[in-house]
Amino acid sequence: MSRLHPVLHRLRGGLIASAQAYPGEPMRDPRTMDQVARACAAGGAAGIRAQGLADLALITQHVDVPVIGLWKDGHDGVFITPTLTHAIAVAATGCQIVALDATGRPRPDGLTFAQTVAGLKEARPDVLVMADCGCLDDARAAQDAGADVLGTTLAGYTGERPVTEGPDIELVDQVAAVAEVPLVVEGRVHTPAQAALAMEHGAFAVVVGTAITHPTTITSWFVQALRSR
Repeated sequence: MSRLHPVLHRLRGGLIASAQAYPGEPMRDPRTMDQVARACAAGGAAGIRAQGLADLALITQHVDVPVIGLWKDGHDGVFITPTLTHAIAVAATGCQIVALDATGRPRPDGLTFAQTVAGLKEARPDVLVMADCGCLDDARAAQDAGADVLGTTLAGYTGERPVTEGPDIELVDQVAAVAEVPLVVEGRVHTPAQAALAMEHGAFAVVVGTAITHPTTITSWFVQALRSR
């Protein structure tokens, strides 16, 4: 791995807290997500991952850790920062890293992932790109396209791989074996033990969202456990 960008150096070996809420939920408010992100940073998070222009505009002002920004638009297919226009808008909020869907699925604007990366870096050469991948082929292609970070974010959600109980460790092993840029493990990391396991298998950093920042789901885990007794 070549000399690390200073932003990535700050994330090495750390926890990235994902502060996101779903539409229609009580916490779906930029001010709330800003407070959640600040609380995570106070707890030692090395970085924050968040979505939505309003959320990002607040969070980037109030946390002193790198922010991975994205814009979810839609529900099916490519909806994580789906177009170059979305990517440039996310970068304009002040986040240091922009996350993009890095699958080979058609993008709404007709551009490829590689073309989107190139266009974003031309418009905002100071911004890094995180590739949200669903399989090894995605990761290989994203790396060739110039992504600065590879993520396992979409593992189990694009059809190539099954939905695993925890993080997809098999995919982590596969990507770690070929990665020339940092590998960030994201997706179904629900316990500290799973986060540590991801690091043991080659993760550069680990993203945890639901288990830290989504009380609705956390509450449901406890409720289901009690009902099953």
